[in-house]
Amino acid sequence: MNEKININWYRCKVDKAVMGALMRRSDARGFAQVIPQLLLFAATGTSAYLAYLNLHASNWPWALPLLLLALFLHGTFAAFFGGCACHELCHKTPFRSPVWNDLFLRVYAFLAWFDPVGYRVSHVKHHQVTVHSDHDGEVVLPQFLDWHGVRFILLALSCNPINFFHLVQNWVEAARGTIKRDGFFKAKWLNRILPESNAELRREHRNWARIVLFGHLTLAVLFVVTGHWFFILIVTFGCQYCGWLAMLCGAPQHVGLSPNVSDFRLCTRTYTCSWFPGFLYWNMQYHVEHHMFPAVPFYNLPRLRREIEHDLPPAPHGLWATWKELIPIMKRQRVDKGYVFVPVLPGCEGERVDDGLIEAEAAQSGTRL
Repeated sequence: MNEKININWYRCKVDKAVMGALMRRSDARGFAQVIPQLLLFAATGTSAYLAYLNLHASNWPWALPLLLLALFLHGTFAAFFGGCACHELCHKTPFRSPVWNDLFLRVYAFLAWFDPVGYRVSHVKHHQVTVHSDHDGEVVLPQFLDWHGVRFILLALSCNPINFFHLVQNWVEAARGTIKRDGFFKAKWLNRILPESNAELRREHRNWARIVLFGHLTLAVLFVVTGHWFFILIVTFGCQYCGWLAMLCGAPQHVGLSPNVSDFRLCTRTYTCSWFPGFLYWNMQYHVEHHMFPAVPFYNLPRLRREIEHDLPPAPHGLWATWKELIPIMKRQRVDKGYVFVPVLPGCEGERVDDGLIEAEAAQSGTRL
């Protein structure tokens, strides 16, 4: 995508020495995130499998709820693998060593049926032109979320079998080298960022789809022939259900805010929360800070906020407080489609930077600290 874009983004001032420290990546801190998260996936998956093995006709009144609880926890935690873990790994910031970024990106993306090829191209563009109409196809404002109703609640807390079918269907098409159906992204947007004229990128996208599709198919066959078919729910589709907490954490990023502005404080939302949701969410609750300085690793975002908090809108603490603010905004937008929430800005002590710089930092082009 070689579109001519000229956006001068507002950015808070940070001392150069402080910013140098904030941008420093660490293998140790990267491992401190991925190892516990993958161990949690293994622990909840093991618990679910043991609960399944102990389910019998004589004990189902208490064993079945225990199994459902184990699957609920497993799906809840695993739902953060795709758009959260893969998001940060696509930025190439968690680890100092590129080999670890690439390895764990493939591990998370495989487990989550996630497309890191299309996502990275899209997301770098999203940072450059955040919610600007005609340029950002990743997040289009206003976002009218289907957040109300019994059906939504049941699907968020459990699963939608139709989504499994569509998921496999989309990957079959991708493995054939075609992009026709809407999935994580709209097909129109994906074809725009992965044009057929870019044969190398399309080939990379197709090859990854084949790895995911045939890899999961092989595992599913092994699970069935060895008598452990239940692992299909734990491994093959473990990241595809109970996405309620990931939705509650991720939806506030841009919803209800202003499109087509050159200030991340007006089009992106930060909230704070306790350590465990922040751990699952890879600190993306600091979303204004992440958009302003995309080269800062996720584990340094809390410190970054402390450095620039005086020049940012106040942030609610906790998901309850965040959604207490968000729901009235969403309700009003359903009635008045032109309404946007404009936070009070404490000042404009920062500077303006070219969108090309934001793009390069989001892509980590030529940057290694």
